[in-house]
Amino acid sequence: MKTIALTLSLFLTSLIGLAQEQSGIKIEVSIDNITSDEGKVMVSLHTGDTFMKGPGIKNLQSSIENGKVSFVFENVTPGTYAIMALHDKNENNRMDFEENGMPKESYGVSNNDMSFGPPSFDGAKFTVDNEDMEFQIRF
Repeated sequence: MKTIALTLSLFLTSLIGLAQEQSGIKIEVSIDNITSDEGKVMVSLHTGDTFMKGPGIKNLQSSIENGKVSFVFENVTPGTYAIMALHDKNENNRMDFEENGMPKESYGVSNNDMSFGPPSFDGAKFTVDNEDMEFQIRF
């Protein structure tokens, strides 16, 4: 009897864990102004702690078709985030810069905040609550 009760409780616990894992928010990202199909586009979901400091908490990449890409971040928990996108034209998995420090490759962020200088978390941040979200990022 103890074995059946233990098995049943483990089964129910795993179902609850699975339901919680699948109940996260979905964030859809699309970019449709890419100047060429050369290379790939990489997008990353960031917190204030990871923004402009390396990989995000979730990272995706895609080849480009007809100047367009789309991505879906699955199971995002509520919180404050920002999205960064890069057209990695030469597929070296990083942004390339001119000698004067200007980017050689196109990039964009959530909210399409393209002020002078590097992107800021405050300009790109958004809050995830309990509804799926969609973003159109412009390079």
